[in-house]
Amino acid sequence: MNMSVLEKVTCGVNRLKVNTVFTADNFITDTLPRNNVRVALDTLVAAGKIRKLDRGRYYKPKETILGEMEPDIEQVLSDLVVDKNRKTIGYLTGTIVFAQLGLTTQITTKIQIGVKKYRRSVRRGRYTVTFVEQPNPIHKNDIELFRLLDALRFIKDIPAASPDEVVERMLFLVGRLSEQKQKRLVDLALNYKPSVRALLGAIMEKNQADEALVTKLRKSLNDSTIFRLQISEELIPAAKWNIKK
Repeated sequence: MNMSVLEKVTCGVNRLKVNTVFTADNFITDTLPRNNVRVALDTLVAAGKIRKLDRGRYYKPKETILGEMEPDIEQVLSDLVVDKNRKTIGYLTGTIVFAQLGLTTQITTKIQIGVKKYRRSVRRGRYTVTFVEQPNPIHKNDIELFRLLDALRFIKDIPAASPDEVVERMLFLVGRLSEQKQKRLVDLALNYKPSVRALLGAIMEKNQADEALVTKLRKSLNDSTIFRLQISEELIPAAKWNIKK
């Protein structure tokens, strides 16, 4: 291989910040074709200068007194949530986000990403990434609300937290939303499964939210459907929403 290619790619890598995830596209020019860049990057991996995160994705490791640091999770997953045109195509959800919301204390390397269409799981460094379908079009401004609805959707699966503990925290998280965001939350919830709509309705009724929003959720439900969710009547008006233990 022409050493000038390796030298040019090395200089380009040296200009990058540590723990920045990059691909061959960062270095390709008229004089640096893709195949030569890939060979140069693989040479740098073999030399221990950079690390390979996944097929075609690399990063420059950060050295600390405790050893190497991996890139931030946002860097690791960047291509799975934003496309090449910088359009949002997915969002981080699941246990790692529920912990940030105060719904669990569990630490995990199993990552969930909400996407429009289901896809097979992938590995990213030490993370196992699975995908869950989001029933609404994905827009960046709605991600905060998607995560709240996902917590209700997966309430039985949130580790190290009972359904009662999740609901107690959700009363606060939903209650602090502005009226505009609560309205948007209800509109998005209409495309989620009935148990999510019932839980959200009971939470909003308990919080004395806008009656029109509560009514909208109630009318979206079948009066004969019962939801077995193990939630105490003391927390929310569960029985009124057919939520049973």
